[in-house]
Amino acid sequence: MAFGGSEQVSETPLIPTSIKIVVAGGFGVGKTTLVNTVSEIPPLRTEEVLTEASVGVDEMVAGKETTTVALDFGRITINARVVLYLFGTPGQNRFWFMWDELAHGALGAIVLVDTRRLDSSFPSIDFFERRGIPFIVAVNEFDGSWPHTTEEVRLALDIDRGIPIVPCDARDRESAKRVLVELVQHTMRRLERAPV
Repeated sequence: MAFGGSEQVSETPLIPTSIKIVVAGGFGVGKTTLVNTVSEIPPLRTEEVLTEASVGVDEMVAGKETTTVALDFGRITINARVVLYLFGTPGQNRFWFMWDELAHGALGAIVLVDTRRLDSSFPSIDFFERRGIPFIVAVNEFDGSWPHTTEEVRLALDIDRGIPIVPCDARDRESAKRVLVELVQHTMRRLERAPV
């Protein structure tokens, strides 16, 4: 825009692109831990203590004393242009009705799995496959173990070869960040291949 013969350049502040990511998986696989580990803000958690009333209703995992009843929420800034908002889903079956709302508008999802209980991952995988939401599988290394190969996990979960499987430690920030990078890259590759 010109004023009196001189040009002024407007310095418009960059507005970051917000990307919604869903972190899903079965009960006790480490969803809350992953969101807490990677979030740059104090995460919002909606955990409640498991009580005797949960026995016979909820899935139980040895040593786990709480469960997410609504969502976990965190944020991580990738750079000046990209901010990821993380929404962790509740793992208990009775809270699955919330998943549609949490997944609405998501660019992609991380399905966090525990190889000791792979069957708890099937509902998450089915959910994202049915809705066409890109996802990757992150195998949480409990106690540093990775007892199965990537191909064994792929066969057990019966997922397409194009879906990345990434080992991770949800307690380690760098490991959790690598999972997020893998998801964003996988989603971008899918968008590039999509017909216009």
